[in-house]
Amino acid sequence: MEVLVRQEQENDKNYVYKVVKEAFEHAEHADGDEQDLVNRLRKSEAFVPELSLVAEWKGKIIGHVLFTRIRIGNYVSLVLAPLAVLPEYQGRDVGGKLIRAGHRRAKKLGFRSVIVVGHPTYYPRFGYSPASRWNICAPERIF
Repeated sequence: MEVLVRQEQENDKNYVYKVVKEAFEHAEHADGDEQDLVNRLRKSEAFVPELSLVAEWKGKIIGHVLFTRIRIGNYVSLVLAPLAVLPEYQGRDVGGKLIRAGHRRAKKLGFRSVIVVGHPTYYPRFGYSPASRWNICAPERIF
């Protein structure tokens, strides 16, 4: 499956909203607010436009990932959230392509780390490991 991963454009926003909403509609750990979270993050100081990416297949947006800045003490890192792929395209490495493209872009932009609050068996394949390994605890509410 030849998927194009590119930076989100202004005219993609409504499609991204729908993709995120559909992707999380029946997700086990979703709160139903993920699509609105994307809109809030776009308006925040944490937003990095170059790290809001879409996956496009045959001219249709089928996935989205957002990496935003987070300050950890004096250190600036990124948060990967949310990652969304339309249900009918899940399991085809669309999410993986979005994550890997985001990592490459983040590195070029000078970011050295990314954290994620997400599925414990999905993200380790991309190099993520539990923060508890380094005695790091997440605050009660990140977003």
